[in-house]
Amino acid sequence: MQGATRIGISGWRYAPWRGRFYPKGLAQRLELDFASRMLPTIEINGSFYSLQRPVSYQAWHDATPDDFVFAVKGPRYITHNLWLKDPLTALANFFASGVFALGSKLGPILWQLPPSFAYDADRLEEFLALLPRDGRSALALARQHNEKLDDDRAFLKVPAKLQIRHAMEVRHASFENPGFIAMLRRHGVALVVADTAGRWPLLEDLCADFVYMRLHGDKELYASGYSDEALDRWAGRMDAWRNGRQVKDARLAEPSRLLSRKKGRDVYCYFDNDVKVHAPYDAAHLAARLGVATGLGPKDSFVLPPGMAVRKPARGRARKK
Repeated sequence: MQGATRIGISGWRYAPWRGRFYPKGLAQRLELDFASRMLPTIEINGSFYSLQRPVSYQAWHDATPDDFVFAVKGPRYITHNLWLKDPLTALANFFASGVFALGSKLGPILWQLPPSFAYDADRLEEFLALLPRDGRSALALARQHNEKLDDDRAFLKVPAKLQIRHAMEVRHASFENPGFIAMLRRHGVALVVADTAGRWPLLEDLCADFVYMRLHGDKELYASGYSDEALDRWAGRMDAWRNGRQVKDARLAEPSRLLSRKKGRDVYCYFDNDVKVHAPYDAAHLAARLGVATGLGPKDSFVLPPGMAVRKPARGRARKK
């Protein structure tokens, strides 16, 4: 059985995209509405920089189609400030901050470690053991939030049958360690397949029932687009993974195990090469190779969904510059 395939972008609010990916005159408040109708999944980046509010998560939920899925980036306060040390209260605050308001649109949660963070088995084991996997455990954790989230700020309504997946992105060579891979597999946490133009490790060990990919650019970090040949290669790998197979030339930290399964793996792929507006187009072109529907129209343009109006240029005397 083939797993689900979702291909999208990391974030959606980028000034250089306006008038190029986003139609000229589209109100900024409608950018998520537009992007979520072009591609089936988006990473929420704001949650990485600060705790968001329930009203924001609810607005994002309401702005997107019923079958849309968000990935949520875990707070850098936990990964970059605390370095995963004693993370209980910070995790509780994160889960109480409104994440549950995404409801059925809540997809995987991404934990990105800083490049200076070397493999520390004890610290990682403690952190992974705290991560909730279902609504009941997530609610129990969220209720341990501190005074940063008062009664009006905390959101503790958990959707029925909520299941939570986690993925970890590493950026230090010491993680090329069989013990780390074994740990992720014990906890069912996916290792992020991260293409970073050779700057940080690119590992393809299969550790969970899903695969999480982040394509930051293969030639220039965050900037370069992907060629047809590169997209063909990634499409071939994703097709193997969603059908439960591992590719023969996989780049592995634990090379003795290729881990195939009869039931396919869901695959989530996010393009983060946003600087030159490559991300949404690369996502759509990769999706087309794998039979995933997008809003891409003729000549690589995205089609404005019905009912979504753009602002008309203001009339009147032009201002002197």
